Amino acid sequence: MEFTAKLNYVRVSPQKARLVLDLIKGRRVEEALDTLRYTKKGIAPAIYKLLRSAVENANYVSAEKALDVDLDRLYVKSAIANDGPRMKRIRPAPMGRAYRYQRRISHLNIVLAEKAGDPAKAAAQVVTDEKAPAKKGAKKTAAKKSAAKKAPAKKFAGKKTAGKK
Repeated sequence: MEFTAKLNYVRVSPQKARLVLDLIKGRRVEEALDTLRYTKKGIAPAIYKLLRSAVENANYVSAEKALDVDLDRLYVKSAIANDGPRMKRIRPAPMGRAYRYQRRISHLNIVLAEKAGDPAKAAAQVVTDEKAPAKKGAKKTAAKKSAAKKAPAKKFAGKKTAGKK
């Protein structure tokens, strides 16, 4: 099951929004919220609110449709910043001319999904793997060989010339 949240007509360029969205793609929701909370980009608070909205959408849908959604297993499946309409503006230039520029607008979209598998079982599996003794026939990993040292270069003695008498 996927849960989405959209934020349209945000006054930030899509390129700047993608910088922050790339930080949270594929992460667990808690981890993504912490990342956004401490990111110093100007769009980070808006994306934080959007992610919280997606989590609340998941909570609401799970309650309304009587689905068993574990909010701890949600992760950010995709986070996209698309182009919106551009606002054309004019800046005064020397000698009565005008320079045109565009103010970019973004449409943000976040999709959450639930990871498959039970996190308690996965954690128990990791603990049992760490405690398992090493096998007798297991090969040891070879240490990396250090690079051979170069012999120092011979010093140039200079051009030998016949001495003047």
